[in-house]
Amino acid sequence: MASEKVLATKKEKVAQLVELLKNSKSGALVDYEGITVEEDTKLRKEMRENNVKYFVEKNTMLRLAFKELGIEGLDDVLNGATAIAVSADDETAPARLLGKYAEKMGDDKFNLKAGFIGTTVYDQAGVTALSKIPGKETLLAQLVGSLQGPLTKLAATIKAVADKKAEEGAA
Repeated sequence: MASEKVLATKKEKVAQLVELLKNSKSGALVDYEGITVEEDTKLRKEMRENNVKYFVEKNTMLRLAFKELGIEGLDDVLNGATAIAVSADDETAPARLLGKYAEKMGDDKFNLKAGFIGTTVYDQAGVTALSKIPGKETLLAQLVGSLQGPLTKLAATIKAVADKKAEEGAA
């Protein structure tokens, strides 16, 4: 009887994970072993401020949830101390935030394991590359900045042509 209750609890936990992962655009897995409580508290605060859910979960539960969602290729990294960060609205936020902390703390404490966007899985090198991509707001600001220069020149050229035509018409 007790094992049926435990099994039902585990199935419910996997169902909750599946729902969370299904509603997430992306996620990143990290080996968090060796970080201090203070470091973990700072990390969790920054995650909350960026609307990223960060939590520790049993590898078996994650494996079952990923399998149910058809996200393959993460079994090899689901060992040891695993934490996961997921975002419902930013494709790079989990990798970017965890990557920043991984750089700060060094290889012996905090390592990116893998990540995913949708059902596309990225290995450690891929998720590290994702972590280097700026946030959406930064990318949009860069785009606006790169468009602003040529548009300003175009507007000035059109105005100069219009002014010249106006002078010729007045003369």
